[in-house]
Amino acid sequence: MSRKAEVEAAIADVDFENNNYQVHLDTSHGLIVLDMNPEAAPEHCKNIMGLAKIGFYDGLIFHRVISGFMIQGGCPEGSGTGGPGYNVDAEFNPTPHLAGTLSMARSSAPNSAGSQFFICLGTQDFLDGQYTVFGQATPESMSVVEAIGGVSTNGSDRPDEDVTIKAATVVQV
Repeated sequence: MSRKAEVEAAIADVDFENNNYQVHLDTSHGLIVLDMNPEAAPEHCKNIMGLAKIGFYDGLIFHRVISGFMIQGGCPEGSGTGGPGYNVDAEFNPTPHLAGTLSMARSSAPNSAGSQFFICLGTQDFLDGQYTVFGQATPESMSVVEAIGGVSTNGSDRPDEDVTIKAATVVQV
């Protein structure tokens, strides 16, 4: 089932010209605050904000964690195979993948992004220009990102104990 109509309704009042926005992920390991970067990728910013506003991320897990690389969440199946029932076209931009960078996960098809995102645990310059960067974890949030990045995982990079997004909210700053 596509959640596109709900997302579009939820972001009808978003005004990037006059406002700055953050997405707050209240996780089982603490708060991650993500500054949106609409100058780089406005549609991806709107997408994650809309999904957060409709409660899509609430209760989901970080299903893939690779130490020193990234933490990935946003799959409603918890497996890395699910999404919101629609795709978002790539908005590749020159923003580098640095520690704390918020970028969109996708399949091998460039325009296959949906709801899954990842946050880098260090510089990942081989991803530059290949994945859409659309935000940045605040410096104060990096301890939480790093704590999640340090959890024990199995051979499939899935945390041994669930790391949950308790709630995702949009904050105008």
